[in-house]
Amino acid sequence: MNRREFVSNTAMTIAGSFLASNSVFAKKKSKNAVGVQLYSVRDDMKNAPLDTLKKVAAMGYKNVEHANYVNGKFYGWEAKEFRKILDDLGLKMPSGHTVFGKGHWDEGKQEFTDTWKKLVEDAAICGQKYVISPWLDIAYRKDFDQLKRFMEVFNKNGELCKGSGMKFGYHNHDFEFSLKLSSVKVYDIIMQNTDPSLVAQQLDIGNMYGGGGRAADLLAQYPGRFELMHVKDEIKSEKEHGGWESAILGVGVIGVKEIVEMGKKLGGTTQFIIEQESYQGKAPIDCINEDLKIIKSWGY
Repeated sequence: MNRREFVSNTAMTIAGSFLASNSVFAKKKSKNAVGVQLYSVRDDMKNAPLDTLKKVAAMGYKNVEHANYVNGKFYGWEAKEFRKILDDLGLKMPSGHTVFGKGHWDEGKQEFTDTWKKLVEDAAICGQKYVISPWLDIAYRKDFDQLKRFMEVFNKNGELCKGSGMKFGYHNHDFEFSLKLSSVKVYDIIMQNTDPSLVAQQLDIGNMYGGGGRAADLLAQYPGRFELMHVKDEIKSEKEHGGWESAILGVGVIGVKEIVEMGKKLGGTTQFIIEQESYQGKAPIDCINEDLKIIKSWGY
């Protein structure tokens, strides 16, 4: 081998190694973006929260999303205590669910209550990047102008969270698509009257189905607006969300793999959070284990 061939081959080897290491890093980063909404194992978290978190971590989950902030505590722990538990298990909590409602905004004073301010402080202590409200009280969805005004409070909430390095966010169900106010869907009112720099959207691709919402349509209609996604599939049901209930990924009608890819490419989605609320006779803890294996098989 002459000198020119040696230099050329060496350069190609180094470049190949660099690309390979980048590929491994990118794959690892993608996997770490997958989390689980702990509401999926709500009974387990109620009865044995620490043991359940250990099982979740052992499965390979890196991120969790809480659904239990009651009386200033996460699953019975103060914020600093809960943060330590997560850290010890190698878990992060980029987002969490707490319904933002009437007890959190003082209409007369036009300011947030101390209860909500404490929640925001505790969320920051736990390392959250997003404070998500997973419900819109019926009191705020009676007429168009009322809901539009309340979206200004959403924006103010975003400003409050921004002060702690976070964003406020909203998570949909099905009524946002089936209910119209002045001929405008509730979801469109929310999207068109919130500031994307302050208010993030968590797109639940399953909940919307029974109300007529379709994830692919929304991702195309509002590109770049969905920083978080609840990854779930839906099958027919007589009990939930307009005749549909969640099930193991890939067995239902959503086309989950394609929607997840669309979220990554078009929606601006960085946080993919598995949630399964119905189990068809299986143990919830086994369902989220199976769901994780499936999404990992897709390269996440």
